[in-house]
Amino acid sequence: MSAHSPTSSEDARIQAGDVLARRNALVLAFAQALAGASPAIVVSLGGLVGQNLAENKELATLPVSLINLGLALGTIPAAMMMRRYGRRSAYVLAGLIGVIAGSMAAAGIAVASFGLFCLGTFIAGFWGSYTQSYRFAATDTASEAFKPKAISWVMAGGLAAGIIGPQTVIWTRDMIVTAPFAGAFLGQAVLALLSVAVVSFLRPAPVTDAPKTGGRPLSEIMSQPRFIVAVVAGLVSYGLMSFIMTAAPLAMIGCGHSVGAAALGIQWHILGMFGPSFFTGNLIGRFGKGRVTAAGLVLIGLAAVIGLSGITVAHFWVTLILLGIGWNFGFIGATALVTDCYRPEERTKVQAANDFLVFGSVAVASFSSGKLLNAGGWDNVNWLVFPPVLVALALLAWQRQAKAPVPA
Repeated sequence: MSAHSPTSSEDARIQAGDVLARRNALVLAFAQALAGASPAIVVSLGGLVGQNLAENKELATLPVSLINLGLALGTIPAAMMMRRYGRRSAYVLAGLIGVIAGSMAAAGIAVASFGLFCLGTFIAGFWGSYTQSYRFAATDTASEAFKPKAISWVMAGGLAAGIIGPQTVIWTRDMIVTAPFAGAFLGQAVLALLSVAVVSFLRPAPVTDAPKTGGRPLSEIMSQPRFIVAVVAGLVSYGLMSFIMTAAPLAMIGCGHSVGAAALGIQWHILGMFGPSFFTGNLIGRFGKGRVTAAGLVLIGLAAVIGLSGITVAHFWVTLILLGIGWNFGFIGATALVTDCYRPEERTKVQAANDFLVFGSVAVASFSSGKLLNAGGWDNVNWLVFPPVLVALALLAWQRQAKAPVPA
């Protein structure tokens, strides 16, 4: 009887961890639906507001790029806050940062200050650096089997965010007659405040981080081949998604299509990004993290093939849909791969390192996409997809072949 008690105790611990993980994943999915609407608002209106406020019209898309820059720069401070004060307290603080960001952007519009508006979108990126870790937070107590599902549940909240963000713009953009679009950014502030109420229901994971040790040195963890492969896969998936998504609406309008057609293309893209989240976790459980990640990269490459094959509305829309689905498989799979690389006491610093690298690449992609489109056209943007996709696929194949057996 005693011989079986450790196993029974371990089973009970795993079950209890998954119960907590399920609860937290649902809370974080609701929080993702609110917080994830913020980038949609900035992407939808940032360029238009920039066009109205910036003296140099070449800087019109700067507010959109700054939210990505703020996200990348905020990942390390966010990790430090979560490690010191816990996930829930840090997420409450993040929501308040979001309130400040939306209010500041609205004030920038009201007083016709491009600099103040840009500062608001940059600070919104800091808010995003906290919300991007929701997907990791959902795995804190999850078993290995439930981790991919927990990540998928949180990412599914992005599907609601893809609806809430545009609807916020539609219903609030003309709320202040003397300051067009300011109402939408006040709406962004309200969503941030609502997210504070939601994350307050988060139940912290049992404390496992020892106060005097953070585990292995970060350099040692980052030098692991499996960590390098996971980061490269996430970087390529997210970076290329941002790269093509930023260029596609401009390319569609340049090809003579309407603004409405471009907007619908982005809407289909968002549905492709988050819709599969309802079953991506199950696919990972059945086929494995590496295979699903590879499938996502292949779909991103296929999106570029479609983009090169024609410039009709249908070609653009199919490209954006495949790009969204590819991002979902690639990014969720890569996130799940990262969770294999650290011990509980190492999770915050490793997650921060991963997100800094991934979202740093997103910021670079966002800044460079428009310039590369202007320099070489839509075809040039699509041709640039293939080299990083092939590198990431080669690394995944190498890691699969070199994977050592798990010690008994």
